Amino acid sequence: MTDISLYLANTGITIGTVVTIGFVFIVLIALVKTAKIVPQRQAFVIERLGKYHRTLDAGFHILIPFIDRVAYKHSLKEMAMDVPPQMCITKDNIAIEIDGILYMQVLDPKLASYGIDNYYYAASQLAQTTLRSEIGKLELDKTFEERDTMNASVITALDKASEPWGLKITRYEIANIKPPQSVQDALEKQMRAERERRSQIALSEGQREAQINVAEGQKQDTIKNSEALKQKQINEAEGKAREIELLAIATAQGIRQIADAIMQPGGKEAVNLRVAEQYVIQFGNLAKTNNTMIIPSNLSDIGGTVASISKVLDNLKGTAPGATGTPTPPPVPQWQA
Repeated sequence: MTDISLYLANTGITIGTVVTIGFVFIVLIALVKTAKIVPQRQAFVIERLGKYHRTLDAGFHILIPFIDRVAYKHSLKEMAMDVPPQMCITKDNIAIEIDGILYMQVLDPKLASYGIDNYYYAASQLAQTTLRSEIGKLELDKTFEERDTMNASVITALDKASEPWGLKITRYEIANIKPPQSVQDALEKQMRAERERRSQIALSEGQREAQINVAEGQKQDTIKNSEALKQKQINEAEGKAREIELLAIATAQGIRQIADAIMQPGGKEAVNLRVAEQYVIQFGNLAKTNNTMIIPSNLSDIGGTVASISKVLDNLKGTAPGATGTPTPPPVPQWQA
């Protein structure tokens, strides 16, 4: 003590100054231990004399120095934790390597502090064991299709186990599924064969659709052609019927006009002359076209033939309206070979 006093005396510092400095230092430490500022979305767990006292939320807080202390600090944000890769055995005894990502959130800082020692490690290990159990229930092909089912199973198992830890497992996602190289080669061949099969199916379906379209087009073309032919035949029949009708009307009108002309004065003589001309012309043509000549028995009596025709005309006049008597049929000419 004497040495300290001599040292202070030599340096010019008094004992009162040292006491003052020590007091100020103690006050600063007390202030640091007393005032606590908790950031947003964090929680501090306070212990008083080694026992849980309370949980501090975001904001400014005053503690009792040397009695209260911050034992644990927790983030209330959702946290992502990488689950290390692990080897899993499928139902068909194939070893595959799987890793994932686990998302969690601290809901109760007190349980997260005292419910388990390290919830990061515990959640990771539980996720791995649950995933191994789920993979063992599926075959290799199903592991690529049932990712959502496996994720849901892991989340359900972790939720039940993490409730006493004050955690909420929000979701779990399988990141990678890596089968052995031999299995990868086999899967590649299988996928190539599947793609070729789908290509062949698509090609055959396209050809079938094309053939159906061609057949449908031919069917429609045949129907249209038959309908056109039917309409053509109908039109032709209607045209022929109209032609026959018009020809019959014209013939009737011509006969009627000839009959009217015969009834006029001098008509009988004109008919006799016309018949005689046609008689001579047709008899001459008959002689030209045949080796055998057919001549009437009364060849020299052309006038008699004309007279017979005149008698027929007279009979026709007798049958006209206003005429009396019974018509006498004309004599039939006698022909011989």
